[in-house]
Amino acid sequence: MGKKKQSASTPATAALEAAGISYVAHSYAHSDSADSYGAEAAEQLGVSGDRVFKTLMVSTGANPALDLAVAVVPVDSKLDLKAIGLALGKKKAQMADKAAAQRRSGYVLGGISPFGQRQKTDTVIDASAQQFDTVFISGGRRGFSLEIAPRDAAKATGAIWAQIAAH
Repeated sequence: MGKKKQSASTPATAALEAAGISYVAHSYAHSDSADSYGAEAAEQLGVSGDRVFKTLMVSTGANPALDLAVAVVPVDSKLDLKAIGLALGKKKAQMADKAAAQRRSGYVLGGISPFGQRQKTDTVIDASAQQFDTVFISGGRRGFSLEIAPRDAAKATGAIWAQIAAH
């Protein structure tokens, strides 16, 4: 899989390129009326929802604005908060405040990418990604996904693998 230059770079593509990690960029028409960013991405890309992954931010500690982690799960599933808490060695996890997620990641909701975030954040990728040669993960803005090998996604983020998706 070769690199495909995108006319407008994002912190995600810049981070992957700096790390020498290959990806293929895919742009699609984002609709502001979409009910689900992930479902829209899967439909627009013509890819099944188990191969398109959404990036979610969770809070794992006493300070909900600072104790954040990243969860990467298929768009056709939900995040199992107990499972990600256990994967991170925490007693519990809850969905992060939307404003805190945007501040920490440097991205807007619906465009949060695990790559190139403002601050290094613990990341867990659902183990189901490993069944595919490539998966699609947000490239850092709505309507922009990166096709990447799961092992490269984990390498780029320092992620661990765990069963964190609930179907």
